[in-house]
Formats: sequence, structure tokens, C-alpha cells
Amino acid sequence: MTVFVLFGATGDLSRRMVLPAFYTLAIEGLLPKNWILVGNGRGDVSHENFRERVKDALAEFGPKPEAGPWRDFARRLRFAGGGFDTGSPGSLLDVIAEARREAGADAQLIHYLAVPPSTFSGMTEALATHGLAEGSRVVYEKPFGTSPDAFRKLDRQVHRVLDESQVYRIDHFLGKEATQQLHVMRFANEAFGALWHRRHVESVQIDVPETLSVRQRAEFYDATGAVLDMLVTHLFQVAAEVAMEPPASLAAADLQAARERVIRRFRPIDPAETVLGQFKGYKDIAGVRARSRTDTYVATKLWIDTPRWRGVPFLLRTGKRMTTNAEQVSLVLRTPAGPFAKLPPQSNVLTFSLAGSGQVELSLLAGQPGIEDDLAAAKVALPLAHLPEADPLPPYARLIHDVLTGDRSLFTRPDGLAAAWRAIKPLLDAPPRLVTYPPGSWGPPQAAGLAAPHRWLLGQ
Repeated sequence: MTVFVLFGATGDLSRRMVLPAFYTLAIEGLLPKNWILVGNGRGDVSHENFRERVKDALAEFGPKPEAGPWRDFARRLRFAGGGFDTGSPGSLLDVIAEARREAGADAQLIHYLAVPPSTFSGMTEALATHGLAEGSRVVYEKPFGTSPDAFRKLDRQVHRVLDESQVYRIDHFLGKEATQQLHVMRFANEAFGALWHRRHVESVQIDVPETLSVRQRAEFYDATGAVLDMLVTHLFQVAAEVAMEPPASLAAADLQAARERVIRRFRPIDPAETVLGQFKGYKDIAGVRARSRTDTYVATKLWIDTPRWRGVPFLLRTGKRMTTNAEQVSLVLRTPAGPFAKLPPQSNVLTFSLAGSGQVELSLLAGQPGIEDDLAAAKVALPLAHLPEADPLPPYARLIHDVLTGDRSLFTRPDGLAAAWRAIKPLLDAPPRLVTYPPGSWGPPQAAGLAAPHRWLLGQ
């Protein structure tokens, strides 16, 4: 029995991600037997009007609402208007009380904060003020804080109200099927586990170019940018997933601890090894400041000072309005010494596509059949969705399901976030000069130098 309160229920994030994920869980039969979803927002929206808005969101972003499943889903939707802050709860307390009478007095209360990070502190305090914190689970979107100081302040505020066991800091890249394959493939297969070391790996590339603009969330993005929206969150977490030492077990606490330990070994980012960009035309978007210095692109070198990875560059890159969409992690293997002369560099690569259900790909050199001793590039791909009885969940659906069941293994902890903010601090304190790049490109050409003497595997 669950009452799920979605703050910011009519916003862009809820429409694109949270509501489709919740409906996915419903049609997959993965929600509790008795549940109610209460949307919250400033507007005075009727229950029926909210249902129509949810239906429109599903029609646009999927899964498409079908008659039978939709009727059962819709009847469990409620809306509480009038906003929510320490001064006034709007109609939320009354709607929650009604939902609990229907779902059960002892229903688990879950609060999902799909709202700007600047409101996290005030909303957490409001949960305490209005008696909604005790025994609840609270989901915070990223970024958790907007600077090292803001992170520490928010962390103290949250822990004045909530026990750490109640807190779920979401980073949807950790919910991706292929992100989890990073440790599954490594720890379940000696062939991969043996090469997961600086003796064999020349570099690691974590590359997330996006064709997406920011028109639907320009005001939020202009206060955040690529470094806060993507680098200190998604890319750092994926780097930790690649670089962590084997956990004691696959239990939630052990997986979290392994990721957080390696983040503490991230060397502070060097602004001289970083390129920040902004695509041309960004400042013409409604909601963006006329003189905005917000970065829409970042590429940097991350160094991880552990015995396993010391001296191996982790090349991280992401940007908006680039030439293609991709979410790719590549372990570039060293060129072997031996009888073959002048082997082409970057020919042996183990690649994980994090997009969709994910794919594992191995690039290698093979003998070309014939009388000559010629080599040819070859690739072997394993689409994870093709595995027998595969039933992948979208990342938001997976993570919301984990919140419902109380599994915190794919959520971040404050010690790891504190280390991530320490690593990014030099870049926030002294960012390099912002350079522009044309929409539809691979970003600023200056980033090519970060991969020298070789190249980014995607694009340049």
C-alpha cells in the first residue's frame, strides 16, 4: 500500500520521465496492490483535469494509454493544488488523508521532488512542518546542490528532517540497464575482469553527446549548465561504476560503498584540461539571460588515483545541440607489443552503449582471410535486449520501483557526493574561457587535444 506524492507534477520532468515510468510499472504489474498517486503544484487543477494532463503526457512520451489499463490507472490519480511550503500546504494534507483512507491508513508515503534543486531545502522543511516526513521516503532529483557549499547546506538541512535511510538521491544513469552491465560483465566474466586494469587499458572515454536543445526547460538549464547537469552527476557516477574496486557483495550498502570509495580518489579537475562551450544561438532562447555564460558543453580529463587506474585518463564529454545522440562508455585497450608492426591505435576497444536497453561491443583486429598476412578491423556486438527472456525497464521505472521496494543500491550517498563536489570545485572556481560551437557539430575543436595523441572514438 503506497501513497506516492509527485511534487512538480505538471512540470517537464514529470511529463517526460516520471509519469511514463509510473505507468510502465502499472502495466508491467510492478506497483503495490493498493496505490494512489497524488500530483502537487501551484495551480488549481481538478482531479479530472490532472488525469487528462497525464493521459496527454503518455500519448506524447509513451507508453500509449490503452483503454483497460488506463482506466484502472486513471482512477488512482489525484491532484492537490495551492502549492506547498512551510507557510501553507495548499490542499495536499486533505488529499493525502483521503488517499490514505482509500489505500490504507498504514500506506507507505513516498515524496518525489520533481522540482528545481533550489527548492529542495524549503520543501524538505515543509514536509517536517506539516507532519509528512516521519516514516516517509523522499526522492531528490539531481543535482543535489549547486556548489560544494550549497551541497553541504542542503545535506545538513535534509538530515535535520530525515534519516539517511529515508533519502533517495536519484541519478537515472545508474538505473540504466547497460550501466549495471559495467559491473556485471566485469565481475561475472574473467575475460573482461582480467583486462580491467591500467596494465591493459590505455584510456577510458565516457561520451554523452545530445542533439537536444533546452527550449522546454531553458530557465532551469540556464541556472545549471552542462557541468552541474551532467558532469558532476551522470558522468562522475558512470566513471565510478567503471573504476570501483570489487564490492564485498552485491547488496545495496556494499555497491554504494564501492562507488563512493573510488569517487574519493578522483583527482580535482584541472581547468587547463577542460573545454567549456556554448552553442551558437543559445542566448536567443526564451528564458535564457541575454548575457548568459552558461556552458552547454563540457569535455575534461579525469584522473583517478588508485593503484588500478593511476595514470589512465578518463575522457568525459557531453553537450547539447551536437551532431548525434549517444551514451557510450569505452575502454580503449593498449596496443600490444609483438610481431605485428605498426598496429593502428585504438583498434581494441570494449564499448558499452548505455542508450535504450544497452549493447556491449568488442572492436578488435582479425586476420583477413587470404594468402597475405593482412589484418582487418572487426566488431562483435551483443544487444542486451536480445538476451533470452530479457525484460528491460526504462531507468526511471527501475529506480522508482527500487524506491517502492526500499532498495537503495542505485542511489547516491552523501559521502560520495561530497567527494564529487570536491573534485569539481577547481573548475567552478576558475572555469576556462567559454568558446562557442555551431549547432549540429561535435562541439569546440579545442576538445580534440584532450584525447591526444589519439582521438575521441565518436566524431572528431
